[in-house]
Amino acid sequence: MTIRFGITLKALAVSVLLLGAAPALAGKTQNIVLIVSDGLRWQEIFTGADPTLLNEKSGGSWLAEPQLRKRYWREDADQRRALLFPFLWGTVARQGQIYGNQLKGSVAHVTNGKAFSYPGYNEMSTGYPNDAIDKNEFGPNPNATVFEWLNKFDEFRGQVAIYGTWDVYQDIFRKSRSGLVIQTGWTLPKKANETPRDALLRELYETSTRFDEEDTWNSFLQIPLLDYVKTSHPRVLFVGYGETDNWAHQGRYDLVLDSAQRMDHFVHQLWDTMQAMPQYRGTTTFIITTDHGRGSGLTEWKEHGVDEKGSENIWIAVLGPDTAPLGERAHVAPLAQAQIAATVAAFVGKDYHDEVSKAALPITEVLGTAQK
Repeated sequence: MTIRFGITLKALAVSVLLLGAAPALAGKTQNIVLIVSDGLRWQEIFTGADPTLLNEKSGGSWLAEPQLRKRYWREDADQRRALLFPFLWGTVARQGQIYGNQLKGSVAHVTNGKAFSYPGYNEMSTGYPNDAIDKNEFGPNPNATVFEWLNKFDEFRGQVAIYGTWDVYQDIFRKSRSGLVIQTGWTLPKKANETPRDALLRELYETSTRFDEEDTWNSFLQIPLLDYVKTSHPRVLFVGYGETDNWAHQGRYDLVLDSAQRMDHFVHQLWDTMQAMPQYRGTTTFIITTDHGRGSGLTEWKEHGVDEKGSENIWIAVLGPDTAPLGERAHVAPLAQAQIAATVAAFVGKDYHDEVSKAALPITEVLGTAQK
C-alpha cells in the first residue's frame, strides 16, 4: 500500500459521468457485494500476462521463465486473460458487463488526484474524493460511506459488513462509529463457543509469519468471509483482497499473477456460495473493481501514484440480475470511481445522490438495462 502524493487530475474529474437521473433501481437485486482487488492493473484484466515481465530480470520471478510462460502465456490475448481470470471472462463478461479496456475505447479512472489506496477506497465508498486524505495513515475517515448510510435503513441495519485483508479498512469505514460489522487484518473476533474450525483458523492467524503487519493473506480472509455469509446472511457486503498490490510492490510479477488468479477463484467461490443459498439466488449483484492502477513498462509496474503514468486508470465489472449481458464494453463514455457508491445504493433501490449531493451519480449503463 505504497503512498504517493501531489497529482491533480482535474481533467479526469470533469469527465465523471452524470448521466440522467436514474439513481435508484426497482429491480431484482436485493443484495449487493462490492469486491476490490487492490492495485490490480487493467492491463492484466484485459490482455492477461505481460510477456516482458515473465522473467527474473524485469518481473522478479522466482519461477523459471519456461514454467511461467507455460502457466500464463498464450499468443492470443483473449485466451491469456481467460487463463488468468476464468470466472471474470467465463461468467462475469458473458452474463454481465466489464469496463476499462482502453485499447477498445473504454476508460474507467479515479478522480481523487492521488491514485493510491486510502483515497481510492474513500472515493468509491463515499462517492467523491477528499483532497485532505493524502496518506494511508490518515486515520478515521471524516465522511460516512455509502455502507454506513445504507446501514441506517431498517431493512439493512445490522446486515452491512466490511471484510478485508487490510487493517486500515477500520479507519476508512469508520469502525468506531459506523455500526458496521468489520473484520479486517490479522484480528479475528472473539467467539463465546469456538468450533474446532474456529480454533484452527485462530491458530493460523496467530502463528503464521506475517508478510505485512496490516495486511493478512487473501486465503485467510476467505474462510471467515464465507462462514459469515453462510451464518449471518448480510444484505450489503464489501470485500477487499490485498495481495495483488503487495506482490507488485515487492517486484514479484509471478506472484502478482498467482494472486490475481486466486482472487478470481475466491470471487467465483463467493458467487457460487451465495447463489446456492435461497436468500441470494437470483437476487444478488456483484461489482468488482480495483482502488487504483499502476505504472507500466519494465519497472514502473511495481508502483503507483503521481510518479507512475497511468495509475489513475482502473476497471469495473458488474454481474447480477439487473445488468444486461453486454460483456466487454467498447467505445463508451468514461466511468469514474466516484460513481461506484451511488451504484451500490441504486442496485438495492436507494438514492444515495439525493441525500449526498456531491456524490457522483450511478453508472446508468448497468442500471435496469437487463429488463429493457
